[in-house]
Amino acid sequence: MEEIDLEMGPGYDDGTHFDSGAAQNLAIIGVNDHGLKPAPRKKKKVVKRWRDEWAETYKWAYVAVHEGSHRIFCSVCKEYGRKHRRNPYGNEGSRNMQMSALEEHNNSLLHKEALRLQMASRDRGMGIVERPLYVKVSILAAILRRDPHEVEFIQSIQEVVHSLEPVLAKVPQYVHVFERLVEPERVTIFKVPWVDDKGEAHVNRGFRVQFNQALGPYKGGLRFHPTVNLSVVKFLAFEQTLRNSLSSLSLGGGQGGSDFNPKGKSENEIMRFCYSFMEELYRHIGPNQVPIFDTPSGDIGVGQREIGYLFGQYRRLTSQYEGILGPKGIQWGASNLHSEATGYGVVYYAKEVLASLEKDLKGLRCVVSGAGKVALYAVEKLIAFGAIPVTVSDTSGYILDEGGFDRVKLGFIREIKAHNKCLRDYTKNYSSAKYFEDMKPWTVKCDVAFPCATQNELNHVDALSLINVGCQVIIEGANMPCTAEAIDVFRKSKVWFGPGKAANAGGVTIQGLEMSQNNSCAQWTAEEVDTRLEEVMKDIYQKSVKAAQDYGIGNPEALLDGANIASFLRVAQAMLEQGCV
Repeated sequence: MEEIDLEMGPGYDDGTHFDSGAAQNLAIIGVNDHGLKPAPRKKKKVVKRWRDEWAETYKWAYVAVHEGSHRIFCSVCKEYGRKHRRNPYGNEGSRNMQMSALEEHNNSLLHKEALRLQMASRDRGMGIVERPLYVKVSILAAILRRDPHEVEFIQSIQEVVHSLEPVLAKVPQYVHVFERLVEPERVTIFKVPWVDDKGEAHVNRGFRVQFNQALGPYKGGLRFHPTVNLSVVKFLAFEQTLRNSLSSLSLGGGQGGSDFNPKGKSENEIMRFCYSFMEELYRHIGPNQVPIFDTPSGDIGVGQREIGYLFGQYRRLTSQYEGILGPKGIQWGASNLHSEATGYGVVYYAKEVLASLEKDLKGLRCVVSGAGKVALYAVEKLIAFGAIPVTVSDTSGYILDEGGFDRVKLGFIREIKAHNKCLRDYTKNYSSAKYFEDMKPWTVKCDVAFPCATQNELNHVDALSLINVGCQVIIEGANMPCTAEAIDVFRKSKVWFGPGKAANAGGVTIQGLEMSQNNSCAQWTAEEVDTRLEEVMKDIYQKSVKAAQDYGIGNPEALLDGANIASFLRVAQAMLEQGCV
C-alpha cells in the first residue's frame, strides 16, 4: 500500500483553476507503479491510502506533478480536474465517493469527445497519436471554457478538429491558426422591435456574426426561425467560412438572422419586422462599409419576399442601390438558378461521388428529408437524372411514394407548401402514398440519402437504420444535419458520407457568380449558370479527395476529412500570410 499527498493546492477550493464547462471532477486512483514522490507536506495536508484492488478500477487516470503539486489526470483527455472533497468520516475516502467522481467524469462532454476522437483514430488504423489528441482536446477545452452552452457551435468545431488530426501533427503552427480561426472576428447582437396588425408591440433578437474575412468579404445567409440563437448563428458562420473557402471564391464567412418566425405572420407584419431588422443591420453591411464588407443572403425563413423588404429598407436608409442582398428578383439583380443552385449542387456532388464508385444516379432509390428549396430542387434534379426519389418531409412527418415522384407530383408538393399546408394533403391526390406522422424517413429502403431539412435531424439511431436498410451514400443538403454520433456510425460502417460544407456549396457559388454579373451589368442564361455550377461542384469533390490523399486518408472518409482539410488549409494559409490579425 502506498501513500501520496494530494493536498489541495492554491486555488483549488476557490475554483480559480477550473471552469464549470470544461474542467470535470476526476476520481482518485492508486499510483502503485508511477514512482512519484510525495509533495512537500503543507498545512491541512490530506493523506490518502490507496488500496491495491482499486488500481484496476481506475486505470483511466494517473497522477502527475503539475506546477509543483500532484494532480489527477485523465489518460484520455490529458486534463486534470478538481479533486472531490475527502470523506469527512475517515482519511481513506469511501468507495462510493470514488465511483461517483469516476461516473461524473466519464459522463462529461470533454471526456466523451476525447474518447470518441481516440476511438475514431483507432478505427482509421492511424493508432493513437498522443500529441494531436492532446491538442484537439485542448482546443475543445478552450471553446468549452469560453462558450460552454453553445452546443451547435461546439459540435461544428468537433467535426473539423477530428479531420485535422494529420494536419496538426504534420504542421504544428496550424494549431495556433486554428485557435484564432474558431474565434469570430465580430459579433453583433441587437434588438428588433416591431408592431403586429393588432397594434401590439413585440421584440425579437437580431444577430450578425462576421466570422472570418481572410479570403475576402463576409458572405453568408440570414435565417429567421424561432430556434436561432448565438450558438446556431456562430456554427453557421463557421461552416460558411469553410464552405466559401472550398468553393475557390474570394469570399469570407458570416451569418445572421433572428428568432422571429415568419410562419403565421401577415405580409404587413413581415414587412414591418424586416424594416426594423434592417434599421440596425444596415450599419454593419454593404460593399462600401469601411472596414466591413458584408453581403448577406437568404436562408431558412428568408426568401425573395423577405430579401425584397430588407433591400428596400437598405436602399431607403443608404440612398444606395447596391447588390448586397440575395436572392433578389430576377429583374433587379438576381442570377438565373439562384433559388435552384443549392439543391442542384447537392445532386451534382452526389453524381461525382457515385461516378467514383462506377455507379449512376439513374434508377437509384433516394430518400430526401425536408420540403424547402434545397430539398425540392434536389428532388427536381434527381428526377432529371432518372433517379427515384420516394420521400420528402416536414415538421409533422414524411410522405412516402413507393412509385417515386415525377414532375407533376413535385408540382403538387410545391403547391401544398406554398399554402403552408401539411404534406399529408399529398395522399388526397395520390392514395397509394403514405404519410407517417411524427416520424423521419431514415427507415425507408434506399441507395442514397439526402438529409436536407435542418441541423441535427439525423442521429446515431437514424444512421444505424440507414445502414440496416442498405443505404450506401449519404449526402448532406442542409447545414450539419447529422450529429457527431451519426457520423461516427457512418465512419465505422465504411459508408460514403458527403459533408454539407462541400455538397451544398452550390448556393454560395451562384452568389459569387451573381456578384460578377452585377459588377459587369450582365445576365447569364440559365444554361450557362447550370454548366458553371456543375463544374464548381466537380472541382469541390476533386479538391476534397486530393487533400485527403495528401494526408494519407483513404475512401470513404476522404469526402468528409478531405473537405475539412482543403477548406481549412486555404483559410489558414491566408491567415498566416496576413499575420496575427
